[in-house]
Amino acid sequence: MARMHTRRKGQSGSKRPSTLRVPEWMESEKNAQWVEEKVVELGKAGNSPSMIGLILRDQFGVPLARVITGRRIMDILRDNDLQRQLPEDLRNMIASAAKLRRHLEENKKDFVSKRALQLVESKIHRLSKYYRRTRVLSADWKYSPDQVAAYLR
Repeated sequence: MARMHTRRKGQSGSKRPSTLRVPEWMESEKNAQWVEEKVVELGKAGNSPSMIGLILRDQFGVPLARVITGRRIMDILRDNDLQRQLPEDLRNMIASAAKLRRHLEENKKDFVSKRALQLVESKIHRLSKYYRRTRVLSADWKYSPDQVAAYLR
């Protein structure tokens, strides 16, 4: 997939497991209930859903939680009332915009960062429009740089 605001190719990333079945090397003690308990425990510790997936993969050897449990990590968190008020990708973009704004307060002549802030905020508006349309966010939700601290809780 190409990058949104440049004429370059996208970054390579890690690949998902090739088969969507429980591997034979998985230990028998790591069943669906154990994985769900770990997801809830990591969610209560304040980890994001993608971070929970990485921790399960790297520390516990669970390739995909969805294959074992039959449910996504976000669904497990939602059932236990541990989901955040903003989706993770939107929250990360808002944090990036806040970081750029702090940088621009100190470096007013940094025009490259001003352009980067414009690009990030356009992505925020585009993504929030999608989330309002799919009813993940309320219909009257609006991004405001003044209220960034409230979004990032």
